[in-house]
Amino acid sequence: MQIAREVVEKAIGEHMDGTPLEPDTRDPHFVALGSKGGKKGGKARARGLSPERRSAIAKKAAKARWKKG
Repeated sequence: MQIAREVVEKAIGEHMDGTPLEPDTRDPHFVALGSKGGKKGGKARARGLSPERRSAIAKKAAKARWKKG
């Protein structure tokens, strides 16, 4: 039973009581900064692109999405 429990805990990434397997050693300040940058990154990039370039990127993405194979 102990081995089964360890397998389940490893599969779900946390102990059965909900605590993480390994403590989070990241600095909360930098975690918040990374999250903040990720939320505004795409919009900031879009503002810096010309409408023609944005259109070309969108067409390429749509083509890749609908590509067969």
